[in-house]
Amino acid sequence: MEEDPTVFEVAGGGSGMVLRARPGRDGAAQKRPSGSGAGFTDDPAELVTLSDDDLAAALEPAVRARAAQIAARLSVPKPKADTARDRGAGHFASVPYRGGSDDIDLDPTLEMLAERPVPDDEDIIVRERVRARRSVVLAVDVSGSMKGERVRTAAATVGALAAELSQDALAVIAFWSDAAVLQKLGDPVRPMELLDDLLRLPARGLTNVAFPLQLAAAQLAGVPERNARVILLSDCVHNAGPDPRPFAARLPRVDVLLDTSGEKDLELGRELARLGRGGFRAIRTFHDVAPALGALFRS
Repeated sequence: MEEDPTVFEVAGGGSGMVLRARPGRDGAAQKRPSGSGAGFTDDPAELVTLSDDDLAAALEPAVRARAAQIAARLSVPKPKADTARDRGAGHFASVPYRGGSDDIDLDPTLEMLAERPVPDDEDIIVRERVRARRSVVLAVDVSGSMKGERVRTAAATVGALAAELSQDALAVIAFWSDAAVLQKLGDPVRPMELLDDLLRLPARGLTNVAFPLQLAAAQLAGVPERNARVILLSDCVHNAGPDPRPFAARLPRVDVLLDTSGEKDLELGRELARLGRGGFRAIRTFHDVAPALGALFRS
């Protein structure tokens, strides 16, 4: 008989929803297969609501300035229009001619020509397929192992994605043994405010990779699968909570940016990307972030 993959159960919590891992059949925590780092545990995970004190914490000006500078340098390439992968996606709209379509929308074009006997190219109205808005959830590891340069790389990634996806839908989840939603999917994206909130979070606790993947699934509920993805930025040294792999497998797509500048679990990172039908890129410094993100968004 196939085992129930649901390993969380809901319990009450004073500061938010609490999800406690179900124990295995023998009452013990599930064990990680040999070949990966730490074992799986039945540690509870809590969705934390950040307090005013958390958000009012002082920022180190030098750290903030450096993270903002790095974020400004990064560029995530826009998806190509009318590729085979996107054919059939989105909806048709009447737009000014930009060299990408020869399907003229006759009635609005004739109206434009009546006003402009010598038209510019933009006065020709064509029918083009408008690409659907992307929905991206970024899960950022801020656990105790993500310190120093690692958290600056994380901040730069948040800043870059927030700037580049401002016309799309972006959610940001910071996680350790618990997690906090810094940006809900569909809310207006304010890159510097988001960056500041991330930098105020201290590196703390163990690393529960399963919990943010479950929270990401809730954020993406109702989003068409072809437009939805999760980007996991972590060292993937999972040492709190249940096996994260079943949660990755249930998501539309999981891309993994694995920080290799310190302790890391390459095997688990690659497995999560494979099960999540996404890409895997190893990064060591912030210089690696832009090309890695570019490769993931092109795939």
